Amino acid sequence: MLFNLRILLNNAAFRNGHNFMVRNFRCGQPLQNKVQLKGRDLLTLKNFTGEEIKYMLWLSADLKFRIKQKGEYLPLLQGKSLGMIFEKRSTRTRLSTETGFALLGGHPCFLTTQDIHLGVNESLTDTARVLSSMADAVLARVYKQSDLDTLAKEASIPIINGLSDLYHPIQILADYLTLQEHYSSLKGLTLSWIGDGNNILHSIMMSAAKFGMHLQAATPKGYEPDASVTKLAEQYAKENGTKLLLTNDPLEAAHGGNVLITDTWISMGQEEEKKKRLQAFQGYQVTMKILKKTNMTATYNSQKVVLSPSL
Repeated sequence: MLFNLRILLNNAAFRNGHNFMVRNFRCGQPLQNKVQLKGRDLLTLKNFTGEEIKYMLWLSADLKFRIKQKGEYLPLLQGKSLGMIFEKRSTRTRLSTETGFALLGGHPCFLTTQDIHLGVNESLTDTARVLSSMADAVLARVYKQSDLDTLAKEASIPIINGLSDLYHPIQILADYLTLQEHYSSLKGLTLSWIGDGNNILHSIMMSAAKFGMHLQAATPKGYEPDASVTKLAEQYAKENGTKLLLTNDPLEAAHGGNVLITDTWISMGQEEEKKKRLQAFQGYQVTMKILKKTNMTATYNSQKVVLSPSL
């Protein structure tokens, strides 16, 4: 199982104002397209092209290498502050975000539901305006995607989705970075998802085809991905010539996969559904029977298998 340290390195692109070239990871050569991410929100990966997502991964890999391997000090966010709204708790998201922002010279400010009540003590509009006057960016881990959309509409600073009921983009960016490091190139890989049709699967569906990756997802009946997300994912697959398979059969989804991805069956806020979900997801465990259907010859703790936990 690979637990990805989700460092918010892509914030540097939002704030530093440089026009970097996108690089192809396999050959290391810059493409002709110029990418400009300054000031943009990161609410869902459907708002970004494949070249823009490739750039985020290139920047993250570059900064990770320079900071962790070479020991460089890169205060790209010196004098900048990040407001961190956490309606949902998370050990790894909080620690990786705070650590990453601090390593780049910035000041993260953690806000829990006891510190800030979205839409309760103040309206979302007022909250967005106050945060815009005091911070340079906001990462919000919330229940409702609509709250993020409102914050982004009313704020004058970038809003980053740290998790919502519909999408979890920074989780998938971290997973893609791990796969990039392992396989060198994402193009042509087949991702096999077994589990809930949730925010993580939605984020994969909004981005995998843009890299030339195929997606095979198995979910229990009644737990399929959102219909509007599915429709857009089918469009992306057609435009990029990739395969998108949505099924209720885990063995079918696992067949020929290069990467096996799963998630918790019971996310935060779904505790009342626990008994029902445990029954519905029987047969969706990652077993040796499932693994034998993939292209992977490794065991669970090998780097050939990526399990994506709820972070």
